[in-house]
Amino acid sequence: MATPGDSHEKLARNGTPTTNLEAAREVGQRQGSSRKWLTIGVPIALVIVAGAVVGGVLGSRASKKSSGGSSSSSDGVNGASGLESVKTDVGMFATATNSHTVPVYPSTTNAAAFGTPTFIAKAGENADLTWNKDSFQPASPAPTTVRPDRPRIIAPAYKWEQLAKFVTSDPYMKQWNDTIMADAQKWQAMDPVPYDIDGGLNKSGVLDVARQVKQRIKAFAYAYRVTGQTMWVDRAWKELYNASGQSSASFGEKGNNWNTAHFLDVAEFTAAFAVGYDWLYDAWTDQQKETIRTAIVTLGLQYGLEVYTNNAAYGWWTTAHGNWNCVCNGGLTMGALAILGDDTTNTAARILNYTIPNAVANCAQGATSDGTWTETANYWYFGTTSHAEMASSLFTATGSSYGLLDSNPSFALTGLYHMYVSGNQQLFDYGDHGPNKYSATANAMFLHSTEFQKPEYALFQRDRPDAADPWSMFWYDPAVSGAYWNGLPLDHYFDDTADSWASMRTSWTDINGWYVAMKAGALTGHASHGNLDGGDFVLDYAGVRWAGELGSGDYIADGYFTSEAQDSPRWTYYRTRTEGQNTLVVDQQNQLVTAAPTCKFASSDTRQESSTVFNVPADSTAMFTTDLTTNYGGTAIKRGIRFLNGRTRVLLQDDITNADKQVQWRMHTNATVAVNGPMATLTLEDKTMYVHILDAPTGVAFETLPAQRYASDPAMPAGMTDQPNPGVTVLAINLQPGSYNLQVLFDPMWSGQDAVDYKPPTMVPIDQWSATSHG
Repeated sequence: MATPGDSHEKLARNGTPTTNLEAAREVGQRQGSSRKWLTIGVPIALVIVAGAVVGGVLGSRASKKSSGGSSSSSDGVNGASGLESVKTDVGMFATATNSHTVPVYPSTTNAAAFGTPTFIAKAGENADLTWNKDSFQPASPAPTTVRPDRPRIIAPAYKWEQLAKFVTSDPYMKQWNDTIMADAQKWQAMDPVPYDIDGGLNKSGVLDVARQVKQRIKAFAYAYRVTGQTMWVDRAWKELYNASGQSSASFGEKGNNWNTAHFLDVAEFTAAFAVGYDWLYDAWTDQQKETIRTAIVTLGLQYGLEVYTNNAAYGWWTTAHGNWNCVCNGGLTMGALAILGDDTTNTAARILNYTIPNAVANCAQGATSDGTWTETANYWYFGTTSHAEMASSLFTATGSSYGLLDSNPSFALTGLYHMYVSGNQQLFDYGDHGPNKYSATANAMFLHSTEFQKPEYALFQRDRPDAADPWSMFWYDPAVSGAYWNGLPLDHYFDDTADSWASMRTSWTDINGWYVAMKAGALTGHASHGNLDGGDFVLDYAGVRWAGELGSGDYIADGYFTSEAQDSPRWTYYRTRTEGQNTLVVDQQNQLVTAAPTCKFASSDTRQESSTVFNVPADSTAMFTTDLTTNYGGTAIKRGIRFLNGRTRVLLQDDITNADKQVQWRMHTNATVAVNGPMATLTLEDKTMYVHILDAPTGVAFETLPAQRYASDPAMPAGMTDQPNPGVTVLAINLQPGSYNLQVLFDPMWSGQDAVDYKPPTMVPIDQWSATSHG
């Protein structure tokens, strides 16, 4: 099986190679894993380094975990001191991460450490527990009136003054600091990032290059500010000068080196140069400042002004609700803020008049009414990272975000979306997965935690490997305390019709438990990153993803992003087509883009308590149903998924009424599949899952199929070939025209269990499902 190489390896076609699904894993998976599904990502280089650090640091702290709880007051100075002491004694909560970077928690009860999520101090109350209050508090903030000291972007001087203390006292910040420094040391020994074009300048351009440069500059600048060693200034200069368009090195088209044909590239280069200029301001010579400033203006901000003042063709993103708007406006804003006061061209001041209101009107609307990201679960990383960078930079530099954080109240919920879309193995990663993440992380959760007073966001994110990032060192509030899972419902329904979906599980802290998610919602309005996938689901159990997603198609394939119309070339590629999803296909045709499914959800509202060991009550359950009739042009189909028997098994049911064409049930799996009539045995990583068709009608049985297009599918654009999906099997059921109540039971095999020892309840029509309908 192929595995990714170092951080320079190009994941062909923006994260999805055409040769092996194993290699198509999203950047961030640990090397050597045998997983095949695309996974959430942090940069490969970061994970390689963090793997050594995390394995040692987290493992060594396992012995400090207390198996017994101790009481601690949560109010007053004594209470705060008690919780601070607990933090020091316990250390980091997770003891390791699995191959998909999901935290592994010890089986323990510690009521003192795993308390209700809270902040034990407010800014300025106690310098030993949390950040001081920023003295820069303008009465009437203005975008062009900046703080008098440097740095002004994200990490003001007063935070740097406290940083060393927190790195010593907070186990998370110590581990992040160690990892950032290790990353910086690794990159310091490498040549500057080369100008490597991905598929064409107007395809994926040099976005990977820009984000790697940004990733490195953040680390080098951080390393200099915490050590004072000028070697880091020198190495940052080497990287910046190489990408400045002013050196003798070949780095793109002269005058357009940062590639306006794919404006994300321009924005990320601008952000990288902004951080370098600002964080190392006092270390640069005047000539170096001029070089960096010239690059920001001529290769970044001036092209941004062309978008806003002359409707440049490469500025289509100004009306996009999603990551493009956030990244482009965010990078331009950071570049402008960094050089305000030094920019004699006045370009910086001018561009802020456009980027801020445009981002408020568009980027900030990337979260729908229930917090779901408008594109996909993976694109949430890119959108929220850039949104947080822009908001934080405006706050620290000028004293306000000008509505970027509060114009859309639903943005406060998008952290909750990320928590529930994260499964026991990886994300519910529907739709496109996006390019390599490099500098995109989930660390906006830290900023959101403080700004929206959601301590659970920070507590969730801090155990994730991508938390080790310079932004985290200033967005994280060390006064956060408790366990994110304490009191958190196992299930959640996201009811906005744009992306109606549900998340259900058996535990927040046991990666071997069940995770079940299913989606319906609109099939358009996702920036051409969605699939025709109503009724699609994923299934985790026993540390394995049994039903999974294939991920992005070929980003540079002709027509892939043309439109979301029914006849769009996008829908000719297998990974976007309905047959490429874990759902039903009628007459081998795609679902209709005009679909408007309705949904229903019910749950016992089971909540985990403080212990990482959670015993699910016998009457605990959750269910999600959707009427997909409009997805199939009038063929009456209702689909439901639910837990049975105290969340020990999963039932997937499809009620089909008077279908006049053949219907096919499909599920994609990496498991080895053995079929025997109405029973399939799935084996993966020494685990076994039995899948039964209950009360199967005569002639209805499982079969296995390759994960590829139907022979009758419409032709792809001329010259295009589809991506192979090696190692993936489609478990299928073919149904002839007629009416069915098709029940498929997922029944895991435990050690010592007989193959079939469970009798499910009598069939209940989906219209009659409720939290109590199945006993």
